[in-house]
Amino acid sequence: MVQARNITKSFQTQVVLRGVDLSVEKGDVVAILGPSGSGKTTLLRCLNFLETADGGTLEFDGEIFQMGHVSKKDIARLRKKTAFVFQSYNLFSNKTALQNVTEGLIIGRKMDKIRAVEIGRRALDKVGLSDRYDYYPHQLSGGQQQRVGIARALATDPEIIYFDEPTSALDPELIGEVLTVMRQLAEEGMTMLVVTHEMSFARNVSNKVVFMEDGKILTQCGSKEFFENPGEERIRTFLKTLRGEA
Repeated sequence: MVQARNITKSFQTQVVLRGVDLSVEKGDVVAILGPSGSGKTTLLRCLNFLETADGGTLEFDGEIFQMGHVSKKDIARLRKKTAFVFQSYNLFSNKTALQNVTEGLIIGRKMDKIRAVEIGRRALDKVGLSDRYDYYPHQLSGGQQQRVGIARALATDPEIIYFDEPTSALDPELIGEVLTVMRQLAEEGMTMLVVTHEMSFARNVSNKVVFMEDGKILTQCGSKEFFENPGEERIRTFLKTLRGEA
């Protein structure tokens, strides 16, 4: 479904991605792990052209894009098949939950408002916010705001959803409600690529793990293999650190 090859990206003199190769099949839930500064978020943003990579190719549904030379028309066409859930929610503060979900459908996709509202309500229902249609972001908890963000992504009927550390801005007691929604989506077969620090999600929900460091992928393998039989010493050290072991 998604095949990224030799993705490179620098910001001025800082090299962030060093020839990254990544494969995602339909129905995969891929957790991208690694220390801070390893290039995880930059990779995700390049795949959805929120950042422009310096080089490499992206194959999506059999169509090949040259990452450093993509037209706005091609990007727009690709994004109709994808959705992005941001770490910081990115909601419009002056619009209700329902309006935040329908805005892109009405303005971006020129959808009839009645149809957009129907889809928006269904998406909010799916993430457990059927009683929050008319609430503004400041009236919602962080977990509820992030679930509005997920509903906004679902409303576009994407083939894949990119999640950029969707729980990192949340208080610990609110993380579970977002992960529950993501687990439900995984069980329903949604293809997801998730940058996360939540090891329980990576271990119990994702079927593949990608581990990055210093702008490179050290390994990509099944989740069970990653946690139970890591081949790289660096990964064993990473997992021991997370468990609080010496």
